[in-house]
Amino acid sequence: MSGTDLNRAIRMREPPDFFELRLDRLVSVVDQLEKKVQRLRTPFIITARHPAEGGANQLSPRQRRDLLSRFLSRAHYVDVELRSVPAFQSLLRLARKQNVRRIISVHYLKDTPSFRMLRTKAHAAKAHGANIFKVTTRTDTPAQLARLIDFVTREEVDLAVSAMGLGKLGWVSRILLACAGSALVYASLSEGGIEGQLSLAQLRARLPRG
Repeated sequence: MSGTDLNRAIRMREPPDFFELRLDRLVSVVDQLEKKVQRLRTPFIITARHPAEGGANQLSPRQRRDLLSRFLSRAHYVDVELRSVPAFQSLLRLARKQNVRRIISVHYLKDTPSFRMLRTKAHAAKAHGANIFKVTTRTDTPAQLARLIDFVTREEVDLAVSAMGLGKLGWVSRILLACAGSALVYASLSEGGIEGQLSLAQLRARLPRG
């Protein structure tokens, strides 16, 4: 969510169940953000993405940890990449103490790994106390999309999974995975966001009602 998106979110008459605040993208307006988040009408997820997994502004681990800590007490979920867990242990302990739920995530920007690899990552996320394992992968081909759907539908991981694709078949993946039981379905507030990501209006128009 950008600064412009935040203003739009505050004004929404029918907001989604959650907003996600990408703190790595909002670092330049973080002081304004503190004043505005209390005006959001639904709970929110905070994340400060690792640069190797699509994070903006090349933030150091300390910068990312400080951003998350600043907003932790007001968040419903905090999202930390699996690779960042060792450096963010104190933050995750504080989140648990404050009853902030934990999303542990992986982002594969170039491919979709095998089922075995995704299962291994999910088990690691669970071992680190995740409430949700979030996985984002590249879905440019039917084979990549099939691997991601297979992972979600096999139900071999005793943990809620949120899965989505990026790329040419990203928008298709979000519809199919939502129908397959993805715990969270991500959309942008406006068109022209992440490659393969639907806008909230497009997602609502395509998902079955009821």
